[in-house]
Amino acid sequence: MIGHMSKLSIVFEPYAGTVARDAVDEIINRRNIAITGHDEWYPVAFFLKDDAREIFGGLLGNIWAKRMYIATLAVREPQRGHGYGTQLMERAEHYALGKGCVGSWLSTFSFQARPFYERLGYRVFGTLENYPQGHNLFFMTKDLA
Repeated sequence: MIGHMSKLSIVFEPYAGTVARDAVDEIINRRNIAITGHDEWYPVAFFLKDDAREIFGGLLGNIWAKRMYIATLAVREPQRGHGYGTQLMERAEHYALGKGCVGSWLSTFSFQARPFYERLGYRVFGTLENYPQGHNLFFMTKDLA
């Protein structure tokens, strides 16, 4: 045996910092790249701010393997219904197209925004039923032209 490997143990750290979380992400990212050959990865982060730079909403996600994943889209309650969510989605999709994306995907609960995403051209490709109890989680995708 080459070298000596210390004993490994599993440690519960629910509030581990960014460095620890990034180390785990790096393990899977390296494997994904090695298997697929897709090494381009881009963060996606658009924010809705006022003149004082206060955040009223935003869209967070990432691009990998020619698809954009939208992890979070949120607009504060008083600002909803004024087209900001649509504008955030349009800006993100435009950015994704510029990075060579062919599609976008996301998830939304039945009590959230499925009709909103459908109006933007997204369609359900999978459903996790009764999560949470009495609701569904929809996985949605859109082809980007």
